[in-house]
Amino acid sequence: MPVLDLPNPFWVLLLGLLLLCIPPSHTAKCPQQCICDQIQLKVACVNKNLTQVPSTVDEITVKLDLRGSDIQELPSGAFKHTPYLTHLWLPRCNIRRVKEGAFRGLGRLVFLNLAYNNIEILYQESFDGLSSLKELFIDHNRVEEIKPGAFSQLGFLNLLSVTHNQLVYMPHLAFQGLQNIKWLRLSHNSLNYLDTEAFAGLFTLNRLSLDHNELQFFPTETMTRELRQSSKGDTRHYNPMTYLGENAVSMAKLTHLFLDHMSLQDLVNTAVSKSPNLVHLDISHNQLRVLQPFSEGSPKLARLSLAGNPINCNCYLRPLREWAIYRKVKLLGTCGGPAHLSGESLEAVYPKELRCQSQEAMLKAEFEEATRITPPPTQEPENKIKCPANCVCEAETHHSSCENRGHTKVPRGFSPETRLLDMRGNNFHYIPSNSFPGVAQVVSLHLQRCKIVDVEVGAFSGMKGLIYLYLSENDLTSLSPEAFKGASGLEKLYLGGNKLKEVPTEALSKARNIEDLRLSGNLIRWVGPNAFKPLDGSLKDLYLDKMRLEKVSFSPKELNQVHKNRCPISINLHPWKWIEKVNLKVRATCANPPEVKGRKVKDVYVFKACSGGESLPHKATGTEKEHKRLCRAPVSVICRHGRRRARACANQKLR
Repeated sequence: MPVLDLPNPFWVLLLGLLLLCIPPSHTAKCPQQCICDQIQLKVACVNKNLTQVPSTVDEITVKLDLRGSDIQELPSGAFKHTPYLTHLWLPRCNIRRVKEGAFRGLGRLVFLNLAYNNIEILYQESFDGLSSLKELFIDHNRVEEIKPGAFSQLGFLNLLSVTHNQLVYMPHLAFQGLQNIKWLRLSHNSLNYLDTEAFAGLFTLNRLSLDHNELQFFPTETMTRELRQSSKGDTRHYNPMTYLGENAVSMAKLTHLFLDHMSLQDLVNTAVSKSPNLVHLDISHNQLRVLQPFSEGSPKLARLSLAGNPINCNCYLRPLREWAIYRKVKLLGTCGGPAHLSGESLEAVYPKELRCQSQEAMLKAEFEEATRITPPPTQEPENKIKCPANCVCEAETHHSSCENRGHTKVPRGFSPETRLLDMRGNNFHYIPSNSFPGVAQVVSLHLQRCKIVDVEVGAFSGMKGLIYLYLSENDLTSLSPEAFKGASGLEKLYLGGNKLKEVPTEALSKARNIEDLRLSGNLIRWVGPNAFKPLDGSLKDLYLDKMRLEKVSFSPKELNQVHKNRCPISINLHPWKWIEKVNLKVRATCANPPEVKGRKVKDVYVFKACSGGESLPHKATGTEKEHKRLCRAPVSVICRHGRRRARACANQKLR
């Protein structure tokens, strides 16, 4: 029978058999422990305790959920098998470190969640490759440091959330590269200092969350300098600020400012006068009793929240209430007193009701309130020594220690009899002015390994008995000219292991009694004339070793002073021809040639000959030009050329 005459059912059956024999163009892959949705192209491996990113995930997957795994470390190229991912969930995966290039190849990813892990440091290349990322969550980790350039690849990021971490200090250019950031969330950290350029370059930012930190002062300079033209909203509540001064908030596009749940006791009426677009100011739950009408610099202010403050509804509040009525500003909150208005809404109280009692009655009321609120002082045992929380203080030795206790602010409340104060191994980052009140008798202060980047003017003010100051192994790049102001008796200053790029001459001018100065292990390349001039007459020991010194230029006066004071200088440079004329301790040794290897440079004949010392027998070879080059070269270079050339330049008597 001809094929064309076959019935239709036969053709349908034959076509089905043929389709079964043809292999599919793509076979979907799915890890054994995961659930794969081929329609939404999503793979979920939730709470499966996976120890690594599964490599059998289908290449075309766009959403990958690995929460509840035990990955611990994300290696380089961890997601190279899934280049089309747009959403990635990695919460609660015990991740400790994100290695360089871990996300490389995920150029389509727009959402990344790394919350609830154990990440401590955000490295420069941690997010390399995420060129399309828009939302990044790193909440509830242990982040205590953001390396420069950590976000430099995230040019399209709109939201960055690093809440509930351990950030204490925010360095300059910390968020460099976030060209499209809209909301930056840094809530629930331990931030107590922001560098003036911490938010540099964030021109699109319109919401900044800094609530639940430890900022004691409004960072006016930081906000004014970097966010004046860009910020439309600012969150700063739950910080221990007590005062807001004149023009403290100077942000041209600011619309909402939250200063609630802090410790504000005073707020000047020009505090927000440089924020002309401010609409809503929340200063609720503070300690404000009286508030003056705001200046004309806030014409758009329409809502002022004072709830939770002990506002005295008396004659002192009348100007604010009249101003609010005239400017149509809504006042939120209630009266804290006097008794007949207590609990009354501020909006319901008319100006004529805000009257003051006689001065005698007011004083009596204030006394009764203070007696009622303040409990009677408890008498401490006579033998008990004053000591801050999380510190150990010994009365007999007068020693106090807060070593390695995780403090983010310099503790206060030590006994005035304290002689040795040990605070090494904490996370201060910043030593503000007058950080050590009431401890004028401290002789030795230890601040090593505290991650200090800045010492404010007068940080050691009042420490008249201070002799030993240890600031070594920190992150200091420079020192304020007034850093040591007030530490008048300082004799031993230890600055080794920092990142100083030059001798802090100006700062030393406020500590002219220093006898022992240690700058070992810094980044100083050149020491110019008069670098140690402020210490004329006092300096006896100077350490410049373990650095990258290329040039040292002591003035003749300094050399004479060094000789006069019998000051040994420990260096790591080649010696100069004047080295024998002063009492300098030089530890440099020759590496070559073999016959002088290991010998002190100062004792080697080559140095004596080429630097104007005694002449050696003549066995010269080579040209006069070569002799000149060698004799003018550093001693280590001469040593490498061997005995014959050294003797040659000696006999040529070339200078």
